[in-house]
Amino acid sequence: MTIGAVLPVKDLGCAKQRLSGFLSGAERRALCRAMVEDVLETLSRVSALSEIVVVTRDAEARALAGRYRARVLDEPANAGQTAAVTRAAGALADAGVDGLLQVPGDVPAARVAEIESVLRAHGRAPAVTLVPAHDRRGTNCVLCSPPNVLPFTFGGESFPRHRDAARARGIAPRIVRLPGLGLDIDAPDDLRAFLAAPVEGRTLACLRESGIAARLPIPDAA
Repeated sequence: MTIGAVLPVKDLGCAKQRLSGFLSGAERRALCRAMVEDVLETLSRVSALSEIVVVTRDAEARALAGRYRARVLDEPANAGQTAAVTRAAGALADAGVDGLLQVPGDVPAARVAEIESVLRAHGRAPAVTLVPAHDRRGTNCVLCSPPNVLPFTFGGESFPRHRDAARARGIAPRIVRLPGLGLDIDAPDDLRAFLAAPVEGRTLACLRESGIAARLPIPDAA
């Protein structure tokens, strides 16, 4: 089975607005770049993936994609994650790719072993495998075959929507809960959670070298 990974990246300068009260614009951009590159590197080390597709119109994200030999699928506007992944699903289906693995660019704690566990859990087509966000509301990873078997609806309570949409199509979705892939960075508390169980990489280096980590003391476990 051929499976293409899809990584949607909005304009880096406009990303992570929920952190705007805590981080400056330059800090948010640097953090987003570091997270996207960490995710790209992780995906590039998963040998079972046939390709990586970055959906973006951001020049810096395009350059990062080239560094990891990822294919860029241009989007005309920042229409959101749902539109970006739907666009990629259509392109992969048209190219005869068997499945789509969607991963967001803000899960820097995701490990190669976690991606591989999602692939192992996946069943025969038609099939859907979901990784919920740590709050059990959002969807941090979708693996579906064929690529366009599921209507994507990211944002808010997307996990139950994706689960129910699969069931409505007669597919029993497989649910895989993973600590690294499940931790998306949207708010200061997410940064604290990441720093409490840090994963070496560009994101951790960015947080430490910028001084952001020092502004986010981790409470004592005691």
